[in-house]
Amino acid sequence: MKKSIKIVSALAIVLLFSAFTLNKTNTNKGYQIGDIATDFSLQNIDGKMVSLADYTEAKGFIVIFTCNTCPYAVAYEDRIEALNKKYADKGYPVIAIMPNNTDVQPGDSLEAMQARAKAKGFTFPYLKDEGQKIYPQYGATKTPHVYVLEKTKQGNQVKYIGAIDDNYQDEASVSKKYVENAVDALLQGKEIEEKETRAIGCTIKV
Repeated sequence: MKKSIKIVSALAIVLLFSAFTLNKTNTNKGYQIGDIATDFSLQNIDGKMVSLADYTEAKGFIVIFTCNTCPYAVAYEDRIEALNKKYADKGYPVIAIMPNNTDVQPGDSLEAMQARAKAKGFTFPYLKDEGQKIYPQYGATKTPHVYVLEKTKQGNQVKYIGAIDDNYQDEASVSKKYVENAVDALLQGKEIEEKETRAIGCTIKV
């Protein structure tokens, strides 16, 4: 009987520890809708450091974790550029961040980023997440992975998380432009209908 009590007690301790560990894991998934995103200072392809605070006139930001080497990210390059051209002047510039470990993915080195940006004519900052400290804060898991932020009195509030649109393969076949719809709603002072979608892309290389 005493042996059974000891086994049950030990099992209870294990379950309690597991529950604590599970809870600890679940609370570290990055930003959720409504959270305030902390600022960062990351190196741009021109060698300068860039922070969200630099954009004093911005109303918000389209933060996109992307890279050179992922086929999904490459498929979206022109659409990312189009987002910046459409919304930067309206107060929502694109801020692109390359989150991959370049030891694992050398095609995403700073030099490669510079060459890609020049070849494609990027008009937005293309930042390197040195030390991979920023993407885990956001909870990004894919390239591309988008976070639309709105400037508020409390800080840069997360308003949308997920994919750029619903068809990475063919822009002409897109039926839902998630990011555009989200930014348009913010500019019009309306509620965003789809605040979160599933990001489609390559896993971030660690």
